[in-house]
Amino acid sequence: MYNGGKIIIGLIIFLAFVAFPLYYNIGKVSVKPEPKLDTSVIQQLKEKKCVEPKAYMKAEHMKLLNEWRDSAVRDGNRLYINSEGKQFTISLQNTCMKCHSNKKKFCDECHNYAAVKPYCWDCHIAPKEKEI
Repeated sequence: MYNGGKIIIGLIIFLAFVAFPLYYNIGKVSVKPEPKLDTSVIQQLKEKKCVEPKAYMKAEHMKLLNEWRDSAVRDGNRLYINSEGKQFTISLQNTCMKCHSNKKKFCDECHNYAAVKPYCWDCHIAPKEKEI
């Protein structure tokens, strides 16, 4: 076998690099995010519902927000009718953030966990949160 020793050493180095993410994260457990829904506006609601059901919002909120953006900015439509036929104003700041004013404990909790950096706040003004 030509250069058998070099090939084996090369394979060991290759495997060490490929497996690095696995052994680097051994013993590190990421805590599952638990977004907080305890804002004063949500507490005062008789019926605690978002614009769509919770499961839909968990899975599809980014798609819904993109559709809202396109509808409001490109088409000038600021009215959203949900799956139950109820109307809402299309507005991240005035509709979504009115209830979810705790951006750090609601939005950032999951986005940091998923290592996602949405560009919502490049255009919108992030809500000011009160430190307790």
